[in-house]
Amino acid sequence: MANTVKSIQDEIARLKAEKDICILAHSYQGHEIVETADFTGDSYKLSVDASKVTNKNIVFAGVHFMAETAKMLSPDKHVYLANTEAGCPMAEQMEPEMISQIKAREPDRKVVAYINTTAALKTVCDVCVTSSSAVKIVSAMEDKKLLFIPDCNLGAFVQKACPDKDIMLLNGGCPVHAAVLPEEVAAAKAAHPNALVLVHPECRPAVSEQADYVGSTSGIINFAKSSEAKEFIIGTEISIAEHLQFECPDKRFYILSKKILCPNMKMTTLMDVYNVCKAIGTEAAVESEIVMSDELIAKARVCIDEMLRLGG
Repeated sequence: MANTVKSIQDEIARLKAEKDICILAHSYQGHEIVETADFTGDSYKLSVDASKVTNKNIVFAGVHFMAETAKMLSPDKHVYLANTEAGCPMAEQMEPEMISQIKAREPDRKVVAYINTTAALKTVCDVCVTSSSAVKIVSAMEDKKLLFIPDCNLGAFVQKACPDKDIMLLNGGCPVHAAVLPEEVAAAKAAHPNALVLVHPECRPAVSEQADYVGSTSGIINFAKSSEAKEFIIGTEISIAEHLQFECPDKRFYILSKKILCPNMKMTTLMDVYNVCKAIGTEAAVESEIVMSDELIAKARVCIDEMLRLGG
């Protein structure tokens, strides 16, 4: 007889207890995975959550840079990525050498790195930000000349909110969010005239300008849950509309565009989570474990520690 979703979830719960495992699930994961998690949220929140638990083993249902960040904040713990092929085009699109060359040409320009970057790229950056803390952190910086990487759309959002800063942007970002066109917002509004439009700042400025609210994934979720409005058009990964529908059954949630589907996030399955949990404690787990040198962790942590200093 084939396993059911519930039976696999029950087995994961048993393995968690047996092997001292904490499961982190990014908000973009499927609902059946979220249900197995000890913590759900955006990548940085999850890494902080993991650093506070006593479990010696961490399983991350997300993409590679997220598991790297969790390892950086919990170097004494074993961190495993549920699906090792799950990467992030935005995080991986710029090389440290490229940014070092720009820094050499413009030494007075501080580099602000979105958390959605690899550990290697973070080693050449001055401060890290999340989508929810970017404006706050940039505003708090004494420096006026900045290079914001890699997402030019989030960078433009920050630039608009911090007009006193000279922010240099590069042509980079999330290909999934950036694929949404302004006319899709107009079409969604026409189809659902009573709905508020909530979008992520990784979307194009022309899309964000039409929104009723622009914010991080957690910001979108909190806005929708606390709002007195009953209908919402969700302009971020389509799984968020599903999660919100579960949490707020008296409200209606529509996706802004069918394009906002992250293939890397969708690579991870419930069976991936189960298989990693099952493998922990055996040689089979080696291929899923995030291994980073102490030197790399120390260098990459500098920009995260600066973010914390500035109130992130």
